[in-house]
Amino acid sequence: MIKITSDSAKKRVSKAAELDRRQFIKASAALAAIPLIVSDRVAASATTAQVKEATEADTTRIIATCSTFDCGGKCDIRTHVKDGVVTRISTRPDAELDNDMPIMRGCVRGRSYRKFVYHPDRLKYPMKRVGKRGEGKFERISWDEATTLIADNLKRITAKYGPSSRYMHVATAVTGGAFSGDLMARRLLNLTGGYLESYHSVSMGNTAAATPYTYGTAASGSSLDTLAQTPLVILWGHNTTETIFGHSNHYFQQMKQNGTRFIVVDPRYSDTASSLADQWIPLLPSTDNALMDAMMYVIVTENLHDKAFIDRYTLGFDENSMPEGVPANESLVAYLRGAKDGIEKSPEWAEPITKVPAQIIRQLARDYANTKPAALIQGWGPQRHNCGERSARGSTLLATITGNVGIKGGWAAGYGGIGNRKFMSGPDLGSNSVTAKISVMNWVQAADDASQITPEQGLKGADKLDNNIRFLFSLAGNYLANQNPDLRQAVKIVEDESKIEFIVASDLYLTPSAKYADVLLPETSFMERWNIGQTWGTGNYILLSEKVIEPQFERRSDYEWLREVAAKLGVEQAFSEGRSEKEWIEHIVETTRLAMPEENMPTFGQLLVKRRHLFKSEPYVAFEQNIRDPQNHPFPTPSGKIEIFSKRLYDMHHPEIPALSHYVPAHEGPEDPLSQKYPLQLITWKGKTAPTQLSTRIPGYRKCRYRNYGSIRWMPENATFSAEIKCVSITIAVFLK
Repeated sequence: MIKITSDSAKKRVSKAAELDRRQFIKASAALAAIPLIVSDRVAASATTAQVKEATEADTTRIIATCSTFDCGGKCDIRTHVKDGVVTRISTRPDAELDNDMPIMRGCVRGRSYRKFVYHPDRLKYPMKRVGKRGEGKFERISWDEATTLIADNLKRITAKYGPSSRYMHVATAVTGGAFSGDLMARRLLNLTGGYLESYHSVSMGNTAAATPYTYGTAASGSSLDTLAQTPLVILWGHNTTETIFGHSNHYFQQMKQNGTRFIVVDPRYSDTASSLADQWIPLLPSTDNALMDAMMYVIVTENLHDKAFIDRYTLGFDENSMPEGVPANESLVAYLRGAKDGIEKSPEWAEPITKVPAQIIRQLARDYANTKPAALIQGWGPQRHNCGERSARGSTLLATITGNVGIKGGWAAGYGGIGNRKFMSGPDLGSNSVTAKISVMNWVQAADDASQITPEQGLKGADKLDNNIRFLFSLAGNYLANQNPDLRQAVKIVEDESKIEFIVASDLYLTPSAKYADVLLPETSFMERWNIGQTWGTGNYILLSEKVIEPQFERRSDYEWLREVAAKLGVEQAFSEGRSEKEWIEHIVETTRLAMPEENMPTFGQLLVKRRHLFKSEPYVAFEQNIRDPQNHPFPTPSGKIEIFSKRLYDMHHPEIPALSHYVPAHEGPEDPLSQKYPLQLITWKGKTAPTQLSTRIPGYRKCRYRNYGSIRWMPENATFSAEIKCVSITIAVFLK
């Protein structure tokens, strides 16, 4: 609810009413304009020029651009702009496709962005909160008032608590572009004393943190062109068809046509399973390690493991290869055979846990071990729960004992970051005088009671935190009240104005998190600003994201209003260096060219014509040198080997992250006694449709708790339970029993 109370605000509304009415009519006309997509016949065969000639008037401009939203592909989409309005979106025609430039084409999500940009629910004006935090009651204010409020509160809070009380929350905008409000806000904070930084990621923090305990580094992925001749690929919770993960689909579709067999392990029959899988293996959420353990049991007991590889390159496989100072029966073989607990981790043991039939587990294990080479590629979904570190390391153990590490056509599993990825340079953020860093998942504790965050609890760079979080930026992010391990606790903290004293949110829509802002700002979409799109994980290319239309109403890019805040803090020249948004993009292109002279990177002027650049690299196989010449290229682990058993983890004595990755029933998982009372578990995924928040309900049930990251429980409507959640986006219900 947006409430207008003051006389000054009412006068501004009246004065702007006629202009707003015209803008609204223009936006509405855009939604009702020419159909979203051209006919299949034209899209499949015509060049851009032919499409323009055949379907549109001469006044229409067709601009190749890309989204910089949190989507993995950074696909080539074409905006059709007439009289300052995007009338249609198409994508790269077939006639322009070539194998040398594997840039993804727009999917249904990309082709729906016009509705997203022109949606009537988009924020239109800067506002300040007038009700309680979380009520969603705001009053329209001017941009001058908004930036003054931000600057004054930054000064006040910094003077009272110090720069470590200022925090930049996760922003999805930064994942897609080389230039974003998130980055420039960090630059501003550094120019005015620094801020409390975070590390890890809400997307893949568990696996990125866990993979180095096996290999010494998180960069465990190869370039996808090395998989061209791979006969078997297991996609484990890796839904590339819907996430558009870099240019994965380009290579996977080629491999599928050339005879590669795909097995998809996923609780849900995803579009990836539908389009690629020769076999789909569903399992209960959070039971991945039980399936992995049973596969390893089959591989070891049937003597299918690569003994020569294990003997030469690994530590901790059996009792003869354990590090010193560890008692007996802690090795992988001892665990699989039940030396300590008396339980053999056989397929029959795993079947009631995972709901995967024992004969299917045996077949999967044998197929993986007997196919040379084979690639087990794990996505980030399986590690998004409270035992995610174990599933991340479990996949690395499977790759290791089958000898699929460091060879062409294999895959080391784990995080999967690629060591030869190249990126744009980005803006210089300056130096941060605050040395302390917290895990991205610990911000709630840091806002509630900073003394809870110690080095044992993930604090880096300091022995303690000087202050609680008091000032918080949330720019293009919906993590405050929508994506946290314990939403009830997070909401409780952000509602309490004695905790975080000032929250600035900038977004396109009034998201659940934006409702908790003290100042709420209307951000621009990618069509209304300049940027450079960069892909996730495996893609190694960039696309120019051009400003194709002017923002309507009083929307501004984050950079524009941050520049105004910088002026009120007395650092505008140092902050902007006199550059406009477009000039920053030119600067980033030029600094990248200078940093990578071997890349033949285009100038900004050339990029305006080419629209894209593919970073050309030789095929890259992760850990190839370590396997080829271990004497001169040991793994960057303490032992110099692949550590199946991690002495570092063993010495930590962490109850949830064992030194040997293995199945432990997840809190609120299928084996939790709560499943008797709450028999449904819901899991979410990145949808292939427009990026909007959806909510739904199951007849006869209501939501009761949300603690296990990525899932919620439902209970019968006639049951009683305190502290319900009002609305959570959901996608699929899984019966646990």
